[in-house]
Amino acid sequence: MAKIERALLSVTDKTGVAEFARGLAELGVELISTGGTHRLLAGLGLKVREVSEVTGFPEMMDGRLKTIHPRVAGGILAIRANGEHMKAIADHEIPKIDMVVVNLYQFEKIAAKPDATLPHLIENIDIGGPTMIRAAAKNYQDVAVVTSPDDYAALLEELKAAKGELSLDTHWRLAKKAFATTASYDRAISAKLETILIDQGTVEMQVENPPATLDIRAPRSLSLRYGENPHQSAALYASGSCGIAGAEQLHGKELSYNNLVDLDAAWQLILEFDAPASAIVKHTNPCGCAEATTLAESYRKAFEADPKSAFGGVLAFNREVDGETAAEVAKTFIEAIAAPGYTAEALEILQAKKNLRLLRVAPPGDDLLENVVKSISGGFLVQTADRAKLDRGTARVVTERQPTAEEWAALEFAWKVVKHVKSNAIVYSNAGQSVSAGAGQMSRVDSVNFGAAKAVLPLKGTVLASDAFFPFPDGVEAAAQHGITAIVQPGGSVKDTEVIEAANRLGLAMIFTGVRHFRH
Repeated sequence: MAKIERALLSVTDKTGVAEFARGLAELGVELISTGGTHRLLAGLGLKVREVSEVTGFPEMMDGRLKTIHPRVAGGILAIRANGEHMKAIADHEIPKIDMVVVNLYQFEKIAAKPDATLPHLIENIDIGGPTMIRAAAKNYQDVAVVTSPDDYAALLEELKAAKGELSLDTHWRLAKKAFATTASYDRAISAKLETILIDQGTVEMQVENPPATLDIRAPRSLSLRYGENPHQSAALYASGSCGIAGAEQLHGKELSYNNLVDLDAAWQLILEFDAPASAIVKHTNPCGCAEATTLAESYRKAFEADPKSAFGGVLAFNREVDGETAAEVAKTFIEAIAAPGYTAEALEILQAKKNLRLLRVAPPGDDLLENVVKSISGGFLVQTADRAKLDRGTARVVTERQPTAEEWAALEFAWKVVKHVKSNAIVYSNAGQSVSAGAGQMSRVDSVNFGAAKAVLPLKGTVLASDAFFPFPDGVEAAAQHGITAIVQPGGSVKDTEVIEAANRLGLAMIFTGVRHFRH
């Protein structure tokens, strides 16, 4: 391969670029640069030509016009083995450019800001950068294209070892990475602009969600041993650093597909609570959930609801796990734990369990999941995330008896949990503690009875949450036989009147939320 003699550097992310440029200069590479990159390098005392010296044309239009010029494009695109190409650049005194070091305007960072305006978005669409990247990648055999600071150190080592040359394999690897970079960049722009509608005569934006075109792109972050079953292959793709997909594994054997699914179910549930809370999940359904003044107490309450099902389950906590909580957890076999952090004492206790998977999960920020995507044969279903919460101001007490203060607290807690149980879903609960759940039954009254049959703690005096309306009075009647005192449900059945009459006859308090929480 030919020696790298001239490099053009124009980067938005300036991480490591000064050291890289200095390394190139020490190898005798002539440096050309633009705008802020030129000012940085020149300010460090490096000999660097401004791109306007090469083009003979000044930068203008707020930097929109600087590298889009035949004397730049020609120096990148000329095929060195093509005589006509080389004659053309010689006739026009176009300098060969052997390396292009470019990264792009941070469009995605701007697009993530809730107050980003359309003009701001448009101004952060890079034009010259993608043009140079694609030109260099197209002419990969003659031009090395560098789009990531992560590559700087290895490239300098190879250049030093090979007397200023890079191998064809390196050129090709960089080109593929470059095309992936521009593809990802264009997809990000397209996906964002697809969600924007412009009203006639105004520049205000209206976000269209779900978008007209679904665009999913995420790098593979983890290859899994298999999927739900050993005969299925699987991998994890992460689009950010938050949530279970972006969690940091601190300890334990490799995560499985089913671990990740259960951990996500537990993590989504635990985000419902403000007080210290614990969730125990098995096969995506909560078998125990509680909140208390301390994390350890919340775990003890969650565990006592169903100790048998907790064995081999996964846990999620909404607070840093402390030593007391870890000591309680260590008393039984747990597959994995998700938490925002762990104290040194907790890590010492839990890491004694060789296979226990410990995940540190970044709490959600502005990038809290907005859409839920599910694949079906031939396509995808998209819906906005279920963020609905029980609001006492809009909930209606529909029975003669009002809930007591204790019942209200229990109903609100049960409503948070039932949202995360597979439909048909029923949750028996005390204030701050789930008692039992009936999940995934084809009949709602079956869910009532199944939840009662599973109960370890007494049901007398508990309240009941139902994720959807009772189609008949039989569910309410069955629940009353098990000792419940109050019910929270959406309402909306054609037989609501009969259901309310049954609740009144049985002395129950019942509230309608007007909101359903199906989870399929």
